[in-house]
Amino acid sequence: MKILVTGAKGFIGKNLVAELNNRKYTDIFEYGREKDFALLNDYCKDADFVFHLAGVNRPKDQSEFMDENYGFTSTLLETLKKHQNNCPVMISSSIQANIDNPYGLSKKAGEELLFEYSYQTGAKALVYRFPNVFGKWCKPNYNSAVATFCHNIAHDLPITVNDPSVLMNLIYIDDVIEELINGLNGNENKVGDFCEVPVTHSITLGEIVNLINSFKQSRKERSVPDMSDPFTKKLYSTYLSYLPRDNFSYDLNMNVDDRGSFTEFIKTPERGQVSVNISKPGITKGNHWHHTKNEKFLVVSGNGVIRFRKIDSDKIIEYFVSGDKLEVVDIPTGYTHNIENLGNTDMVTIMWANEFFDPEKPDTYYLEV
Repeated sequence: MKILVTGAKGFIGKNLVAELNNRKYTDIFEYGREKDFALLNDYCKDADFVFHLAGVNRPKDQSEFMDENYGFTSTLLETLKKHQNNCPVMISSSIQANIDNPYGLSKKAGEELLFEYSYQTGAKALVYRFPNVFGKWCKPNYNSAVATFCHNIAHDLPITVNDPSVLMNLIYIDDVIEELINGLNGNENKVGDFCEVPVTHSITLGEIVNLINSFKQSRKERSVPDMSDPFTKKLYSTYLSYLPRDNFSYDLNMNVDDRGSFTEFIKTPERGQVSVNISKPGITKGNHWHHTKNEKFLVVSGNGVIRFRKIDSDKIIEYFVSGDKLEVVDIPTGYTHNIENLGNTDMVTIMWANEFFDPEKPDTYYLEV
Protein backbone atom coordinates (compact mmCIF):
# COMPACT_ATOMS: atom_id res chain seq x y z
CA MET A 1 0.00 0.00 0.00
CA LYS A 2 1.33 3.44 -0.99
CA ILE A 3 0.48 6.01 1.66
CA LEU A 4 0.74 9.79 1.21
CA VAL A 5 1.19 11.81 4.41
CA THR A 6 1.05 15.60 4.07
CA GLY A 7 2.51 17.56 6.98
CA ALA A 8 4.77 14.58 7.61
CA LYS A 9 7.23 16.62 9.70
CA GLY A 10 4.53 18.03 11.97
CA PHE A 11 3.48 16.73 15.37
CA ILE A 12 0.85 14.21 14.26
CA GLY A 13 2.61 13.45 10.99
CA LYS A 14 5.90 12.55 12.61
CA ASN A 15 4.20 10.21 15.07
CA LEU A 16 2.12 8.64 12.30
CA VAL A 17 5.08 8.00 10.00
CA ALA A 18 7.07 6.49 12.87
CA GLU A 19 4.28 4.04 13.70
CA LEU A 20 3.63 3.17 10.06
CA ASN A 21 7.32 2.28 9.83
CA ASN A 22 7.00 0.20 13.00
CA ARG A 23 4.15 -1.71 11.37
CA LYS A 24 6.24 -2.42 8.25
CA TYR A 25 4.50 -0.10 5.83
CA THR A 26 7.32 0.58 3.38
CA ASP A 27 5.83 2.85 0.70
CA ILE A 28 5.24 6.09 2.61
CA PHE A 29 5.25 9.35 0.65
CA GLU A 30 6.19 12.10 3.11
CA TYR A 31 5.23 15.54 1.86
CA GLY A 32 5.79 18.88 3.55
CA ARG A 33 6.25 22.50 2.57
CA GLU A 34 10.00 21.91 2.29
CA LYS A 35 9.47 19.42 -0.56
CA ASP A 36 9.40 20.18 -4.28
CA PHE A 37 5.80 20.75 -5.37
CA ALA A 38 6.37 18.44 -8.35
CA LEU A 39 6.63 15.54 -5.89
CA LEU A 40 3.04 16.08 -4.85
CA ASN A 41 1.93 15.35 -8.39
CA ASP A 42 3.80 12.04 -8.40
CA TYR A 43 2.53 11.11 -4.95
CA CYS A 44 -1.10 11.87 -5.83
CA LYS A 45 -0.81 9.72 -8.93
CA ASP A 46 0.31 6.61 -7.04
CA ALA A 47 -1.19 6.92 -3.54
CA ASP A 48 -3.59 4.26 -2.26
CA PHE A 49 -4.48 6.33 0.84
CA VAL A 50 -3.97 9.97 1.82
CA PHE A 51 -3.44 11.29 5.34
CA HIS A 52 -3.86 15.05 4.92
CA LEU A 53 -2.30 16.48 8.08
CA ALA A 54 -0.73 19.65 6.66
CA GLY A 55 -1.98 22.98 7.96
CA VAL A 56 -1.10 26.10 9.89
CA ASN A 57 -2.03 27.03 13.43
CA ARG A 58 -0.17 30.27 14.10
CA PRO A 59 0.64 32.11 10.87
CA LYS A 60 2.19 35.56 10.71
CA ASP A 61 -0.89 36.82 8.90
CA GLN A 62 -4.42 35.50 9.48
CA SER A 63 -5.00 35.33 5.73
CA GLU A 64 -2.59 32.38 5.70
CA PHE A 65 -5.22 30.29 7.49
CA MET A 66 -7.39 30.18 4.40
CA ASP A 67 -4.44 30.02 2.00
CA GLU A 68 -2.90 27.00 3.71
CA ASN A 69 -5.76 25.13 5.39
CA TYR A 70 -8.22 25.60 2.51
CA GLY A 71 -5.95 26.45 -0.42
CA PHE A 72 -3.57 23.52 -0.07
CA THR A 73 -6.47 21.13 0.51
CA SER A 74 -7.96 22.34 -2.75
CA THR A 75 -4.65 21.81 -4.56
CA LEU A 76 -4.30 18.31 -3.11
CA LEU A 77 -7.80 17.24 -4.13
CA GLU A 78 -7.50 18.76 -7.60
CA THR A 79 -4.25 16.87 -8.14
CA LEU A 80 -5.88 13.59 -7.09
CA LYS A 81 -8.80 14.35 -9.39
CA LYS A 82 -6.43 15.07 -12.30
CA HIS A 83 -5.02 11.56 -11.96
CA GLN A 84 -8.49 10.08 -11.42
CA ASN A 85 -7.22 8.70 -8.15
CA ASN A 86 -10.26 8.07 -5.96
CA CYS A 87 -8.37 6.63 -3.02
CA PRO A 88 -9.62 7.37 0.54
CA VAL A 89 -8.62 10.75 1.97
CA MET A 90 -8.34 11.52 5.68
CA ILE A 91 -8.23 15.18 6.76
CA SER A 92 -7.29 16.58 10.15
CA SER A 93 -9.78 19.25 11.13
CA SER A 94 -10.49 20.80 14.50
CA ILE A 95 -13.31 21.23 16.99
CA GLN A 96 -12.86 24.92 16.22
CA ALA A 97 -14.47 24.33 12.81
CA ASN A 98 -17.73 25.30 14.52
CA ILE A 99 -16.28 28.58 15.80
CA ASP A 100 -16.44 31.86 13.86
CA ASN A 101 -12.74 32.71 13.80
CA PRO A 102 -10.19 32.68 10.94
CA TYR A 103 -8.73 29.34 11.96
CA GLY A 104 -12.10 27.67 12.47
CA LEU A 105 -13.48 29.05 9.21
CA SER A 106 -10.47 27.75 7.27
CA LYS A 107 -10.88 24.28 8.79
CA LYS A 108 -14.61 24.29 8.07
CA ALA A 109 -13.91 25.25 4.46
CA GLY A 110 -11.44 22.38 4.12
CA GLU A 111 -14.02 19.94 5.47
CA GLU A 112 -16.70 21.09 3.04
CA LEU A 113 -14.24 20.87 0.18
CA LEU A 114 -13.46 17.24 1.01
CA PHE A 115 -17.14 16.31 1.44
CA GLU A 116 -17.93 17.82 -1.95
CA TYR A 117 -14.95 16.04 -3.51
CA SER A 118 -16.17 12.76 -2.02
CA TYR A 119 -19.66 13.36 -3.43
CA GLN A 120 -18.28 14.09 -6.90
CA THR A 121 -15.74 11.28 -7.13
CA GLY A 122 -17.01 8.59 -4.79
CA ALA A 123 -13.75 8.72 -2.85
CA LYS A 124 -14.07 7.83 0.82
CA ALA A 125 -13.69 10.85 3.10
CA LEU A 126 -12.56 10.59 6.72
CA VAL A 127 -12.90 13.94 8.51
CA TYR A 128 -11.54 14.11 12.06
CA ARG A 129 -12.34 17.14 14.22
CA PHE A 130 -9.57 16.82 16.76
CA PRO A 131 -9.73 18.49 20.17
CA ASN A 132 -6.42 19.34 21.86
CA VAL A 133 -3.82 16.68 21.05
CA PHE A 134 -0.89 16.10 23.41
CA GLY A 135 2.14 13.85 23.49
CA LYS A 136 5.81 13.62 22.54
CA TRP A 137 7.23 15.81 19.74
CA CYS A 138 4.54 18.48 20.06
CA LYS A 139 6.03 21.97 19.68
CA PRO A 140 5.86 24.07 22.88
CA ASN A 141 4.73 27.70 22.75
CA TYR A 142 2.86 26.97 19.53
CA ASN A 143 -0.59 25.40 19.71
CA SER A 144 -0.58 23.10 22.74
CA ALA A 145 -0.86 24.29 26.32
CA VAL A 146 0.21 20.84 27.53
CA ALA A 147 3.41 20.98 25.47
CA THR A 148 4.16 24.48 26.75
CA PHE A 149 3.55 23.54 30.38
CA CYS A 150 5.66 20.37 30.12
CA HIS A 151 8.53 22.16 28.40
CA ASN A 152 8.57 25.20 30.67
CA ILE A 153 8.23 23.30 33.94
CA ALA A 154 10.92 20.82 32.89
CA HIS A 155 13.24 23.72 31.99
CA ASP A 156 12.47 25.83 35.11
CA LEU A 157 10.70 28.47 33.01
CA PRO A 158 7.60 30.40 34.13
CA ILE A 159 4.12 29.43 32.95
CA THR A 160 0.94 31.48 32.71
CA VAL A 161 -2.45 30.09 33.68
CA ASN A 162 -5.12 32.77 33.34
CA ASP A 163 -7.98 30.58 34.52
CA PRO A 164 -7.11 27.23 36.16
CA SER A 165 -10.78 26.17 36.09
CA VAL A 166 -10.92 26.03 32.29
CA LEU A 167 -11.91 22.51 31.23
CA MET A 168 -9.69 20.95 28.55
CA ASN A 169 -10.81 18.15 26.25
CA LEU A 170 -7.70 16.22 25.27
CA ILE A 171 -6.66 13.25 23.16
CA TYR A 172 -3.31 11.50 23.40
CA ILE A 173 -1.13 11.13 20.34
CA ASP A 174 -0.86 7.33 20.58
CA ASP A 175 -4.66 7.07 20.66
CA VAL A 176 -4.84 9.38 17.63
CA ILE A 177 -2.35 7.27 15.68
CA GLU A 178 -4.14 4.04 16.61
CA GLU A 179 -7.40 5.46 15.28
CA LEU A 180 -5.78 6.78 12.07
CA ILE A 181 -4.30 3.37 11.32
CA ASN A 182 -7.71 1.84 12.02
CA GLY A 183 -9.05 4.24 9.39
CA LEU A 184 -6.33 3.16 6.99
CA ASN A 185 -7.58 -0.40 7.42
CA GLY A 186 -11.24 0.53 6.98
CA ASN A 187 -12.11 0.35 10.69
CA GLU A 188 -12.52 4.04 11.48
CA ASN A 189 -14.69 5.17 14.40
CA LYS A 190 -17.40 7.11 12.57
CA VAL A 191 -20.06 9.19 14.31
CA GLY A 192 -22.43 10.75 11.81
CA ASP A 193 -20.50 12.48 9.03
CA PHE A 194 -17.31 12.71 11.08
CA CYS A 195 -14.73 10.35 12.53
CA GLU A 196 -13.59 10.51 16.15
CA VAL A 197 -10.80 9.24 18.35
CA PRO A 198 -12.75 7.10 20.85
CA VAL A 199 -10.49 7.79 23.87
CA THR A 200 -10.72 11.34 25.25
CA HIS A 201 -9.83 13.01 28.55
CA SER A 202 -11.43 16.00 30.29
CA ILE A 203 -9.42 17.84 32.94
CA THR A 204 -8.93 21.44 34.06
CA LEU A 205 -5.86 23.51 33.28
CA GLY A 206 -5.12 23.81 36.98
CA GLU A 207 -5.18 20.04 37.44
CA ILE A 208 -2.84 19.58 34.48
CA VAL A 209 -0.33 22.05 35.92
CA ASN A 210 -0.52 20.43 39.37
CA LEU A 211 0.16 17.02 37.87
CA ILE A 212 3.15 18.22 35.85
CA ASN A 213 4.61 19.98 38.88
CA SER A 214 4.17 16.74 40.85
CA PHE A 215 6.09 14.88 38.13
CA LYS A 216 9.00 17.25 38.56
CA GLN A 217 8.88 16.91 42.34
CA SER A 218 8.69 13.12 42.10
CA ARG A 219 12.34 12.92 41.05
CA LYS A 220 13.33 14.58 44.34
CA GLU A 221 10.95 12.42 46.35
CA ARG A 222 11.94 9.18 44.55
CA SER A 223 8.28 8.59 43.75
CA VAL A 224 6.32 7.74 40.62
CA PRO A 225 2.78 8.83 39.74
CA ASP A 226 -0.31 6.64 39.93
CA MET A 227 -0.07 4.78 36.64
CA SER A 228 -3.49 3.20 37.12
CA ASP A 229 -4.99 6.50 35.95
CA PRO A 230 -4.81 6.52 32.12
CA PHE A 231 -4.46 10.30 31.76
CA THR A 232 -1.74 10.55 34.40
CA LYS A 233 0.19 7.75 32.69
CA LYS A 234 0.00 9.50 29.30
CA LEU A 235 0.83 12.94 30.70
CA TYR A 236 3.83 11.56 32.60
CA SER A 237 5.19 9.98 29.40
CA THR A 238 4.68 13.32 27.65
CA TYR A 239 6.45 15.28 30.40
CA LEU A 240 9.53 13.05 30.30
CA SER A 241 9.92 13.73 26.57
CA TYR A 242 10.46 17.43 27.37
CA LEU A 243 13.28 16.95 29.90
CA PRO A 244 16.44 18.91 29.07
CA ARG A 245 18.93 16.72 27.27
CA ASP A 246 21.46 17.05 30.09
CA ASN A 247 18.89 16.25 32.77
CA PHE A 248 17.70 12.73 32.05
CA SER A 249 19.38 11.38 35.21
CA TYR A 250 18.99 12.30 38.87
CA ASP A 251 20.93 11.30 41.97
CA LEU A 252 19.75 8.98 44.72
CA ASN A 253 20.70 9.27 48.38
CA MET A 254 23.02 6.34 49.19
CA ASN A 255 23.20 5.47 52.89
CA VAL A 256 26.74 4.11 53.10
CA ASP A 257 28.61 2.48 55.99
CA ASP A 258 31.32 -0.17 56.40
CA ARG A 259 28.76 -2.94 55.73
CA GLY A 260 27.83 -1.59 52.27
CA SER A 261 24.94 0.69 51.31
CA PHE A 262 21.16 1.02 51.24
CA THR A 263 19.46 3.26 48.66
CA GLU A 264 15.77 4.03 48.18
CA PHE A 265 14.91 3.88 44.47
CA ILE A 266 11.13 4.24 44.02
CA LYS A 267 8.36 5.06 46.50
CA THR A 268 4.64 4.79 45.75
CA PRO A 269 1.74 5.12 48.20
CA GLU A 270 -0.20 2.41 46.35
CA ARG A 271 2.54 -0.16 45.69
CA GLY A 272 5.18 0.35 48.36
CA GLN A 273 8.88 1.08 48.11
CA VAL A 274 11.78 -0.37 46.11
CA SER A 275 15.37 -0.09 47.36
CA VAL A 276 18.82 -1.36 46.42
CA ASN A 277 20.90 -3.02 49.14
CA ILE A 278 24.64 -3.71 48.72
CA SER A 279 26.35 -5.97 51.24
CA LYS A 280 30.11 -6.38 51.56
CA PRO A 281 31.59 -9.93 51.70
CA GLY A 282 30.92 -11.62 55.03
CA ILE A 283 28.39 -9.00 56.13
CA THR A 284 25.04 -9.92 57.67
CA LYS A 285 22.21 -7.40 57.63
CA GLY A 286 18.81 -7.52 59.25
CA ASN A 287 18.17 -9.57 62.42
CA HIS A 288 14.80 -7.97 62.96
CA TRP A 289 11.12 -8.71 62.48
CA HIS A 290 7.88 -6.87 61.65
CA HIS A 291 4.22 -6.97 62.69
CA THR A 292 2.69 -5.80 59.40
CA LYS A 293 5.53 -4.55 57.21
CA ASN A 294 6.43 -7.19 54.63
CA GLU A 295 9.20 -7.37 52.06
CA LYS A 296 10.46 -9.19 48.99
CA PHE A 297 14.19 -9.81 48.44
CA LEU A 298 15.74 -10.44 45.03
CA VAL A 299 19.51 -11.02 44.88
CA VAL A 300 20.70 -9.92 41.43
CA SER A 301 24.47 -10.17 41.93
CA GLY A 302 26.62 -12.23 44.28
CA ASN A 303 25.81 -15.15 46.57
CA GLY A 304 24.23 -15.28 49.99
CA VAL A 305 21.77 -16.82 52.37
CA ILE A 306 18.49 -15.51 53.78
CA ARG A 307 17.62 -16.94 57.21
CA PHE A 308 14.27 -16.94 59.00
CA ARG A 309 13.14 -17.89 62.47
CA LYS A 310 9.62 -17.56 63.82
CA ILE A 311 10.01 -15.43 66.93
CA ASP A 312 8.52 -18.12 69.20
CA SER A 313 10.50 -20.98 67.64
CA ASP A 314 14.11 -22.25 67.62
CA LYS A 315 13.88 -23.64 64.08
CA ILE A 316 15.91 -21.69 61.45
CA ILE A 317 14.90 -21.75 57.79
CA GLU A 318 17.56 -20.98 55.14
CA TYR A 319 17.29 -19.95 51.49
CA PHE A 320 20.55 -19.83 49.54
CA VAL A 321 20.32 -17.12 46.89
CA SER A 322 22.44 -16.08 43.93
CA GLY A 323 22.48 -13.63 41.07
CA ASP A 324 22.96 -16.65 38.83
CA LYS A 325 19.42 -17.85 39.60
CA LEU A 326 16.96 -15.05 40.11
CA GLU A 327 14.25 -15.85 42.62
CA VAL A 328 12.10 -13.73 44.89
CA VAL A 329 12.03 -14.53 48.58
CA ASP A 330 9.04 -13.28 50.56
CA ILE A 331 9.79 -12.01 54.07
CA PRO A 332 6.73 -12.97 56.15
CA THR A 333 5.57 -11.03 59.19
CA GLY A 334 6.31 -12.52 62.61
CA TYR A 335 9.65 -14.01 61.45
CA THR A 336 12.98 -12.49 62.42
CA HIS A 337 15.26 -12.57 59.39
CA ASN A 338 18.66 -11.65 58.06
CA ILE A 339 20.66 -11.80 54.85
CA GLU A 340 24.37 -12.72 54.75
CA ASN A 341 26.83 -12.26 51.88
CA LEU A 342 28.61 -15.62 51.46
CA GLY A 343 30.66 -14.57 48.42
CA ASN A 344 33.92 -12.74 47.78
CA THR A 345 32.32 -9.77 46.03
CA ASP A 346 29.58 -7.30 46.85
CA MET A 347 26.09 -8.81 46.91
CA VAL A 348 23.35 -6.67 45.38
CA THR A 349 19.76 -7.19 46.51
CA ILE A 350 16.61 -5.49 45.22
CA MET A 351 14.28 -5.05 48.18
CA TRP A 352 10.60 -4.24 48.03
CA ALA A 353 8.58 -3.20 51.09
CA ASN A 354 4.83 -2.78 51.19
CA GLU A 355 5.09 0.63 52.86
CA PHE A 356 7.41 3.61 53.24
CA PHE A 357 9.80 3.66 56.17
CA ASP A 358 8.19 5.76 58.91
CA PRO A 359 10.68 6.74 61.64
CA GLU A 360 7.75 7.51 63.96
CA LYS A 361 6.39 3.99 63.48
CA PRO A 362 9.12 1.80 61.97
CA ASP A 363 7.47 -1.56 62.80
CA THR A 364 11.00 -3.04 63.04
CA TYR A 365 12.13 -4.97 66.13
CA TYR A 366 15.67 -6.23 66.70
CA LEU A 367 16.02 -9.98 67.30
CA GLU A 368 18.91 -12.26 66.32
CA VAL A 369 17.90 -15.09 64.02
